[in-house]
Amino acid sequence: MRFSRRTHWNTEETALACAHRLRREAGRPIADLIASNPTRCGFAYPANLLEALTDPRALDYDPQPMGSLAARQAVCAYYASHNAALDPGQIVLVTSTSEAYSFLFRLLCDPGDEILILQPGYPLFDFLAGLDNVKLRPSAMIYDHGWQIDAEALRRAVTPQTRAIALVHPNNPTGHFTKPWEAEELARLCRDHSLALIADEVFLDYSLGAAPQTFAAGIGGAPVFVVSGLSKIAGLPQMKAAWIAIAAGPGQGESLPRLEVIADTFLSMNAPVQCAWPAWLESRSKIQQQIRERTATNLAELDRQLLHAPSAQRLKVEGGWYAVLRIPALQPDEQTVRELLDRGVWVHPGYFFGMPESGWLILSLITPSQEFAAGVTGMVDYLQTHQGSNITQS
Repeated sequence: MRFSRRTHWNTEETALACAHRLRREAGRPIADLIASNPTRCGFAYPANLLEALTDPRALDYDPQPMGSLAARQAVCAYYASHNAALDPGQIVLVTSTSEAYSFLFRLLCDPGDEILILQPGYPLFDFLAGLDNVKLRPSAMIYDHGWQIDAEALRRAVTPQTRAIALVHPNNPTGHFTKPWEAEELARLCRDHSLALIADEVFLDYSLGAAPQTFAAGIGGAPVFVVSGLSKIAGLPQMKAAWIAIAAGPGQGESLPRLEVIADTFLSMNAPVQCAWPAWLESRSKIQQQIRERTATNLAELDRQLLHAPSAQRLKVEGGWYAVLRIPALQPDEQTVRELLDRGVWVHPGYFFGMPESGWLILSLITPSQEFAAGVTGMVDYLQTHQGSNITQS
């Protein structure tokens, strides 16, 4: 049997994954500092959360390509709380942001076309692009007293095959929120080269400072598509509920019917989740408050303990629930992560997010606080022992 080249992946278990599995199967302790699933991080969900799935309206099969009106109205109410006025006709419901990206790649790209992405960034794009016969062109962000988009580097990366720029607002894992001046540069770039902007706002509500502006309000006359969903906004990744918001701008009128056909081809949304959607979205503040408090507590604990590890620097974070550490690039990060695992601490190597092979670690800030503190203690002890005498913080 012959298989598609787009599925020619290396599916063998990595050495790190194998080491982690074997330690877990042996029952040895692991402080999980990469936790990303809020349903397994000790947060309190309403006892009646699942009652919304018993709505009798779900017994009626009424396929709507863009999703039920009530659910789309709930999404519009969410954006109204962010000072963006949207109409339900600008919303397309999907099962996940992954599906949202796939729909948009198919809307915007022919096979072989390119999408510009910012790095560091989540590696999911690699698989999505491959499955949709789209090529990725990464452009590195820069760090100088905070993360910044290098607009000139993005401009140099544009080719005749480029169709869109995809960014995460705030970025995962750096926590960088796109600033107004950066948004203006992106809009200018899109206008100059007839590109679309895809803005992923799943972490929008988790700002560590002032409330950020959503791209759903549009920017500078550029075509903008915003993807988001309940996975992060309501802490419900298991419910598979997300959306595409088409901001007002060039091409909006033509985008809507094309997206509707794409959605109608799959009809992936299920009725019970759509019926429950308004209630879940309306009650999001309860879980968001817990996540924000956990993030703030763990970030403060991380900073407190890093005072004893001068070789490590915690980079500025503005939102989301991850922290980036700069450590001395004395050995490949994979080796550092393996040695930390041997001490019972599980962290991400930076290269997982498109960073260089050495000098970066990524930590989740939603790990239960007691486990997080214990894991950071183990990490700091390792850094003191292995790196503290070799280099000081810059």
